[in-house]
Amino acid sequence: MNITYKKIIPFVALAVLLSANGCKKSNLDSELLSKLEPQTALTSVAAMKAAIAGIGANVRKEFTGDMAPIVTESIFSEVAVDGTTDKSTQAQDMDTRVTPDANLDNPDFNRIGFYWTEGFRGVRMANTVITYIDNVTYKDEAEKNAILSAAYFYRAYYYYRLVHQFGDVPLNLKDITAPKLDYYSTRREVILKKMQEDLLFAEKWLKDGVDRGDVTKGACSHLLTKINLALGDFDAAITSANNVINSGTYSLMRNRFGSTANDATKNVVWDLHRMDNKAIAANREALFLTIDRETLQGATDLGSQVMRNCVPAWHFANLKTPSGATQAIVDGVNVEIPLTLMYGRGIGRYRGTAYSTKNIWTDNTDYRHAPGMWMNMTDLVYNNPALKTSANATEKALYGKPLVDVTPANVNNMFLNKGLDTIRHFFGWPHYKTFINSTNALAVDKYWTPPRGTNTDWYIFRLAETYLLRAEAYYWKGNLALAMADLNQVRSRANAALLTDASAITIGTILDERARELYYEEPRKTELTRIAYIFAMTGKPAYNGKTYNLASFSDNNFFYDRIIEKNDFYRNKVPTIMGVNFKISPYHVLWPVPAAAQRFNTGGRINQNKGYTGYENNVPALDKIQ
Repeated sequence: MNITYKKIIPFVALAVLLSANGCKKSNLDSELLSKLEPQTALTSVAAMKAAIAGIGANVRKEFTGDMAPIVTESIFSEVAVDGTTDKSTQAQDMDTRVTPDANLDNPDFNRIGFYWTEGFRGVRMANTVITYIDNVTYKDEAEKNAILSAAYFYRAYYYYRLVHQFGDVPLNLKDITAPKLDYYSTRREVILKKMQEDLLFAEKWLKDGVDRGDVTKGACSHLLTKINLALGDFDAAITSANNVINSGTYSLMRNRFGSTANDATKNVVWDLHRMDNKAIAANREALFLTIDRETLQGATDLGSQVMRNCVPAWHFANLKTPSGATQAIVDGVNVEIPLTLMYGRGIGRYRGTAYSTKNIWTDNTDYRHAPGMWMNMTDLVYNNPALKTSANATEKALYGKPLVDVTPANVNNMFLNKGLDTIRHFFGWPHYKTFINSTNALAVDKYWTPPRGTNTDWYIFRLAETYLLRAEAYYWKGNLALAMADLNQVRSRANAALLTDASAITIGTILDERARELYYEEPRKTELTRIAYIFAMTGKPAYNGKTYNLASFSDNNFFYDRIIEKNDFYRNKVPTIMGVNFKISPYHVLWPVPAAAQRFNTGGRINQNKGYTGYENNVPALDKIQ
């Protein structure tokens, strides 16, 4: 099976529909459009396929760079908080740090603005292909419809995210050929219905077995399942999930495979998440991948930086031994015990909560939390060479031994410097997911010393999630035995204890399994908001005994209640060393529309979400396609 290498083509430079910088004339200038002329550039099948590949490259951005945008999705949930505690600007106190006029796209703030800008950029890129689809002579209808279907997929992919991040947003279904300053928000349900219609068409024309990185039929059905769930169409969600699970093309990887198959110290979950195993033909679990290779991107490319984002900042010099006498760990690639090369070295952007790092791990057989797969700080060892020659026998004996856990009795000794805390520097993480060991010496030695987690393919959709989506559809329909069976498909592959009491299955059971299986893959905030919408639409009681409705969605929702139940940082308003208290509110179920996008839209009204400045100026959202 071939790999599709994503390359940006000139049309990608076309102005974004609605960027965080607004709909300024410079962004939508007709002179700029005339220079790029997509109607004359997109006149061959090769050009159309290159345009589709360009959209795929856009997808990759969510998972790359320092404070990769996927981190922001995670910190608006119960699984993580922003662990960058040496700054006061981060999205920690959401009430004060997350506003329409705030810096919404910066690693030292948050990446909400990225999703607005890049979401509509993706929509715009897809619309360009859709608008000019008839400019090309195809060998047959199937070739044309496959390209059109890929564009439909990407447009639906981005709108699915946008409506669960920002709620009602502008709906645009064609390329922009002139400045447009009169956008209006369209109701979320209207947008989802249109995306559902498009994906039903695409399902008929897309194929499996295409180049890795290309849109597959399985990915289309998977996305359609999410949209069917979002619309409350649970029977349709089961049907679309069945189209993937029962296709005969995909299966959960249960046996060792790939380049690491002979490593007896690991297991199939380790194989599944190795950078060089994700896109190989033997991997039948991958539905949709983003391809990111050092040989493609070059040594200076930012790459995933997943180790930098997700691994604790264990390397800081002021982390001491329990007595406080000596530095515990030293950083470096040339020391006797090179922890940097063994596990990566991070700065704790993504700080897992007690819920996601401890509480959901309920048995000791689960591969995903097994020694060597999951790392706790107490799995690291004291590697400071100075310990070996210490005159203090107790200190000397520590060398090469596991770190002592932090306790109330020793915390002041171990964290002598007030610039350190256990939030950023002392927590567990899934080594099997985050460890990206670069094979590019230049990238490690010259640009990324210590290594941060370099270029790597990444799963966007994987069959394990399809099972969890179908389990959710069964839950909403009250078929708890079938929901449990699908959960057990995922659990059995991970060697976790099987669930046996179907009556105990709740949406919490499913969310717990998603947290175990889909770390740094799922957009957790998007999925929590989608589920909150379903509770509000259906009026079905949640496991907490509460019911919800759409009329008070931003004031009372499952999203907030779930986070406060499980995320002790937000629940307890834990303070950082900068004096910022972690805080989240019910209205954060939807993010603020960037104020600039509203200011430059002088002829229309892009509605603001409740809880943010500007909401008082809203007008009724459009309830049909214009």
